[in-house]
Amino acid sequence: MKLFLRGHHLLCLKGFQGYGYDESFTKNMTEINNIRKQSQTTIALTNSPDDICKCCPNLMDNLCKNQLHDKMIVQMDDEVLKKLDMSKEHDSIELFEKIDLIFNTEESVSKICFNCLWHDKCLFYQKLQNNR
Repeated sequence: MKLFLRGHHLLCLKGFQGYGYDESFTKNMTEINNIRKQSQTTIALTNSPDDICKCCPNLMDNLCKNQLHDKMIVQMDDEVLKKLDMSKEHDSIELFEKIDLIFNTEESVSKICFNCLWHDKCLFYQKLQNNR
């Protein structure tokens, strides 16, 4: 299976534990998180709405309805994507192993996660905070 994922969602999936904007979003995020762990899953990277965003209640006309928030989301994506090759599809398991190597300190995600409204619930971010 092929997934289309935003850069910052690679980190979100690492820390996801079942919270979301609404039931539809949470169900979709859970499904994508399960799919990304399967062998034979590939990921195409993007800095625009992806397979997770399609169930976000804030998505309107393929953008976050809050323009300032949309701009911040793209900046978070770009911080992740500048460390990865966007020109190819990635094996999902290998990509997430690479994410673990690149984003392994609180400092490495400071421009991405610090202002995220989910970072208090994110297992990925909490793990990095505990590794200080």
